[in-house]
Amino acid sequence: MATIADVAKRAGLSRATVSRVINNHPNVTEDKKRLVREAMELLKYVPNTTAQRLRNQRTDTIAILVPVLTNPFFAYLLEAMDMVATTNHFQLLICQTRYSKQKELDFLELLRTKQVDGLILTSYENDWKQIEPYSAFGPMILCNEYERNSIVSIIRMDQFEASYIGTRHLIEQGHERIACTCGDKSNLAKDRQAGYRKALEENGLLVQEEWIFSNVFDIEDGKRVLRTIMNLKDAPTAVFTGSDQVAAGMIMAAKAMGKNVPSDIAIIGFDDQPIARVVEPALTTIRQPIEELGKTAMEVMIDFINLKKDVSHQEILLPYDLVIRDSTMSKLKSISK
Repeated sequence: MATIADVAKRAGLSRATVSRVINNHPNVTEDKKRLVREAMELLKYVPNTTAQRLRNQRTDTIAILVPVLTNPFFAYLLEAMDMVATTNHFQLLICQTRYSKQKELDFLELLRTKQVDGLILTSYENDWKQIEPYSAFGPMILCNEYERNSIVSIIRMDQFEASYIGTRHLIEQGHERIACTCGDKSNLAKDRQAGYRKALEENGLLVQEEWIFSNVFDIEDGKRVLRTIMNLKDAPTAVFTGSDQVAAGMIMAAKAMGKNVPSDIAIIGFDDQPIARVVEPALTTIRQPIEELGKTAMEVMIDFINLKKDVSHQEILLPYDLVIRDSTMSKLKSISK
């Protein structure tokens, strides 16, 4: 395989001159450009585009930080991002943090060292004051997760309002003892719990702290929490969950215990993943605009990179839907917000 040294030797020019021709440097005569192009064609030399991009401080690569790839929400989010990125000739570098603070910091170094043109966080583990300084090295966007006092752009939905609406739906079905599951201590999880609390308090219902379960993420967690709930004294008759995966696990556990959903316990999920439509009974859930979240975040990022737009704070709120199915009532209905 020919090298730049071979081209220089064939053209009778220095390697520096050949490099300037390849990189379209203005201070090169037309004769020298012709000699280099003829030598390249004769030797079938192809320039190293990766090296060229590094010299131009452009990689056409965007890093996406996700906590886990096994959660379908993040898989669908990445799919939407990739469609926009591919159309615009960008490639994605998927970085799975597995909720590790150190892995997250290691991936943030990609932006500081110019190995990627931009970085999108779909969640984060470290204190924001440790993360935000990296935005000085290139465009950074928060998608799904958010930080209220951030200077970076945020693409999200109103988690507080959606959770309030979901919990209010359970109250409207006559439930007074309502449990809640949520993820970690992120702002997203805090807002969901706050929406749940507001709905209860607004209707004069007592918030029972022992009915609020944190660090609940997947099907197995849902099974475990449902068994715990059903063994409580004066057990809740409904559960507002933060995930369709959790809700599906609860339905499975309820069936195994001989309980009927929704007669013995009503369950509402979050996201409207495909599993919400295949479990029996079909799952009432909050439909997140997952595709729009991913597409919008990627479009904003590419505008930042291509147009060198101002990357100062902007917040884009996307709509949600409350989709009512059989896990809370038998009549299929959809309420948009």
